[in-house]
Amino acid sequence: MSSIFTHTTVGSNDRAKSAAFYTPTLATLGINHLGELGEAGTLYGADSPQFVVFTPVDGEPAQCGNGVTISFAATSREAVRKFHEAGLANGGTDEGAPGPRAFTPTAYAAYLRDPDGNKICTYCFADE
Repeated sequence: MSSIFTHTTVGSNDRAKSAAFYTPTLATLGINHLGELGEAGTLYGADSPQFVVFTPVDGEPAQCGNGVTISFAATSREAVRKFHEAGLANGGTDEGAPGPRAFTPTAYAAYLRDPDGNKICTYCFADE
């Protein structure tokens, strides 16, 4: 088993704005925009939906969780840098520039906030 999750979701108050951010940002990691889930969500994944941007079904505004970060796998440090660059170019904000992370010798990551304030990142654990 390569993952313990079936999918992960984040809420959005403006799915068009979120799509303009996530589609090019996740594409740098080989994650594709897989279409819409009706009026409810936008689907992303390599081959099947694993990440979904939803309008909250309870009708309340989407809010980001304090202490919540979603991390996407990167195959290279260059992919980490491209992810961060694409995110900033498409409405995201910096939460941690690409670079080494101290908790393991090969950890290399970058952090962003999406247009709704959700915190996302990407990590690569390959040697340079």
